[in-house]
Formats: sequence, C-alpha cells, structure tokens
Amino acid sequence: MELLLTEANEFEFMKMTHMSTSDIVKASREGKRLILAINEIYKKNKDSSLMDLMKRLTAKKKKIEKRLMGRPTV
Repeated sequence: MELLLTEANEFEFMKMTHMSTSDIVKASREGKRLILAINEIYKKNKDSSLMDLMKRLTAKKKKIEKRLMGRPTV
C-alpha cells in the first residue's frame, strides 16, 4: 500500500510540460490505474485521506485528458 501511495504522490506532482501525445496517454492510463487501485483499498477501510487523494488524482487526470483532446475547432 505504501508503494501505491508513493506512486500516487509522484503522479500528482508530475510536471506536464513538454509531453508528447504518447506520454499524455501513458499518464492518463497510469492515473486511471492508481485511482482504481486506491479505490479498492478505500472500499475496505473507508479512510477519508484515501478519498481526498483519489479526488486530487482525478482532477490531475482530467487536466491530462483535456490536453489530450486538444482545443475545439469552431
């Protein structure tokens, strides 16, 4: 579990500058993997700090996915 929390902190504070499209896709998948793994632990012990961590990771993942989609063309 501690390894998972370490990975989650690294993901949360990762820089998003100069990322290629494949790096963005990898980061999005990594975020999803971390969120789902933390969710499984949260289901067992209902720790509110895990829920807060999942919320922060989800916000970071949404930012990454927004960059992946690009700007809408009008």
